[in-house]
Amino acid sequence: MFSLKNKTAIITGGGSGIGKATALLFASQGATIHIIDLNAAEAEATAKQINELNGTATPHVCNVSSQKKVQEIFKTIGGIDILVNSAGISHIGTAENTNEEDFERLFTVNVKGVYNCLHEALPIMKNKGGVIINLTSVANSIGLPDRFAYSMTKGAVYAMTLSVARDFINYGIRCNCISPARVHTPFVDGFLKKNYPGREEEMFEKLSKAQPIGRMAKPEEISYLMLYLCSDEASFITGCDYPIDGGALKLNN
Repeated sequence: MFSLKNKTAIITGGGSGIGKATALLFASQGATIHIIDLNAAEAEATAKQINELNGTATPHVCNVSSQKKVQEIFKTIGGIDILVNSAGISHIGTAENTNEEDFERLFTVNVKGVYNCLHEALPIMKNKGGVIINLTSVANSIGLPDRFAYSMTKGAVYAMTLSVARDFINYGIRCNCISPARVHTPFVDGFLKKNYPGREEEMFEKLSKAQPIGRMAKPEEISYLMLYLCSDEASFITGCDYPIDGGALKLNN
């Protein structure tokens, strides 16, 4: 079950965090992996790890907000069966104190970056079908404090997911999104180090316990859901958002 043998998967943000966990898992299930990441060292390290485990992976250094660069990479890759849009950035701030530069930066990467990859993948997938997974967030459903611009981008990606699912269903293309709550990634560690120096352990515990289940998710736990939704076993699923949130949406008072 859940075999991806003879499938080609493009994973943006595949150099770290959820994207890396997904790349490793998909490779173990037989997929040929193409990692698109802005960080060359991380992309190359993930590809090297996959290749050393007898998988097949190629790193591509790219800022997904550049449509020209995305076009070049997709043309190089050719056939695509799976697209995972995992690349993204975060921001702390309200509508009042978020400046224009940060707002546009979040939109350019998190929204335009997803659009750029969809724009290039869909014409290729129309030939024989395919699967698209967009990584969103529980921020598209609830009001997270100090996450104005970030929440805006994730709401946009959720809406794009539904639109793509509707417009391309007759081409055999499925499009879904996954909405995690807090996941323990390198971003979390960097955020705590920058904003709470000397209090990292305390704040990590506080953020973990803010979720009803009492901890953050592991990147691998998100990747398992990615695998199911990209497999043939999920062939009847499209146009859906999957919260994976430790009870955050329904169990928080």
